Amino acid sequence: MELVAAAVLAALVAAVLFCFIGIVPGTDETATLAPLTLIVVLWGFHPAVVLAWFMAGVVAMQITHCIPTAIAAIPGSTTAVPFIEHCAVLKRLGLPHVAIKKMAAAAVLGSAIAVPVALAAAKLLSPLGATAKAWAPLIFTIGAVVIAYFSSTRWVSLFAILPFALFIHGLQGIASAATGQRVFISIFLGIAVGPMVADQIVLLSKEAAQPIIRTAREEVKIGPDIQTGKRLFPNPLALLTRRQCTTIAWTSVLASFTFTFSPIGLQILLGESLTARIREVYQKSTSAVSIMNSLANATYIAETLIPLIAFGIPLSPTSLGPAAPLFHAPPRFTALEGSINNLHTLLSYQDFVIFSVLGLATGILVAYPLTMHYAWRLCVWVLKKVSHEALIGTFSGLIVVLAYYEAGVTGILIAMSIATFGGMLKKYLGVHIGVQYMCFYASPWIVQHLVK
Repeated sequence: MELVAAAVLAALVAAVLFCFIGIVPGTDETATLAPLTLIVVLWGFHPAVVLAWFMAGVVAMQITHCIPTAIAAIPGSTTAVPFIEHCAVLKRLGLPHVAIKKMAAAAVLGSAIAVPVALAAAKLLSPLGATAKAWAPLIFTIGAVVIAYFSSTRWVSLFAILPFALFIHGLQGIASAATGQRVFISIFLGIAVGPMVADQIVLLSKEAAQPIIRTAREEVKIGPDIQTGKRLFPNPLALLTRRQCTTIAWTSVLASFTFTFSPIGLQILLGESLTARIREVYQKSTSAVSIMNSLANATYIAETLIPLIAFGIPLSPTSLGPAAPLFHAPPRFTALEGSINNLHTLLSYQDFVIFSVLGLATGILVAYPLTMHYAWRLCVWVLKKVSHEALIGTFSGLIVVLAYYEAGVTGILIAMSIATFGGMLKKYLGVHIGVQYMCFYASPWIVQHLVK
C-alpha cells in the first residue's frame, strides 16, 4: 500500500506538471518528458513509481497540448503539429471549444483502449524477447533505414544514416579516451534538444537569422470563452459521434500493433487518409483532430509498454526518445550492454498492469476536467505570463546539469556537439529525430560491419 500511495503521489505531481507544460506552445515531448523522467530515475524512486510518473505525464501532456493548438492555432507539442491546420479551420469557424472537447475526449478514449491492448500485445510478444535481444543491433540498423525511408525527406535521411552514425561513434571514442567509459545521457539529451539548440545557434549568424528576426511583438487572437457545462467529468463518448468513436477504437488497436512506426507518421497517414473522403468541412476537421489526438496517446503508450514489457530494449521511436530513461539510465538502468537491468527485469507483468493503469487514470482525472473547464483561461494566462525563452533556458540548463553529472565537462561538450549537428540535420534537412536515435543505437553495428 505504501508503494501504491507513492505511485499515486508521483503520478499526481507528473500530471499537474505536464498539464502546464502541454499548455505552453511549442514544447517538445522528448526535450521535456525525457530529462524530467531521467531525474526521477536517478533520484532512486522505485521502478513502479517511475512507471506511474511516466504514464501520467504522457497522458496529461497529450490532453492539454490541444489547448493552445485549438485556441491559438499554435502546436502545444510536437505531436500536435499534424492537426494544426484542422484546428485553424475550426478556429476560423469560431469553434475552438469544439476542437478542444473532441481532442480531449479522443485522447481519453484512445488511452483507455491502448493500455489493455498494449499489455496484451506485450504478453504475446514476450516469447520473442530473447531473439529480439540477440538481433537488437541489426534491428536498430534496419529500423533506422525503415524510418528514414518512410519519412517525408526520404533520400536525405537515408544518406545521413552513415555519417551521423560515424559522428556518434567518434564522440564515443572521445568520451572513452577522456573518461574511460562510453556515454549515453549526453548523446541522448543532445539529440533531444537538437532542434532547440539549432534555433539558438542560427541567431548568432546575422545572415541566417535575418529571415526569422521580428521587430514587433507577435499578436495572437483568440475567441471568447465558452463554458462547457457544470459536469466535472463529461462523458467522452457523448462528445464524439458514433463513427468517430468506432474509428478511434480500431485505429488505437492498430497503433498498438504497429509500435515500431513513428507516432507523427501514423497520425498523418491514418488521420488524413480516413478523412479524405469527408466533404463537409466541420465533420472533416473534427474527425481529423479526434483521430490524430487519439493516435498521439495510443502510439506513445503502446510504443513504451510493448518494448518495455516484451523485450527490455527500446525498439520504437517513443522508447528511443521520451521513454528512453525507462530502458537505459546509467548507472541505474541499463540495456544493450550484455545484460538488461531496467523496468523489464525489475517489475512483474502484474506490476506493469497495476501501475500503468494507475498512472493513466491519475493523468486523465487531473488533465481531462482541467482541459474541459479551464482551457481558455489557462491558455490566455500562459500566452501572457509564461516566457517561452525562460522555458528554453530552463531545459537547456537541465541538459547541462545532466550531461555534467554523467561525464563532467566532456559530457557537456559532447551534448552540445551532437545537439548542433543533429539539430541542423533536423532544421534544414528534415532528418527525423527518430532516425537519429536509431543511428545512435545502431552506430556500433554500423561501424563494426560496414566500416570495420
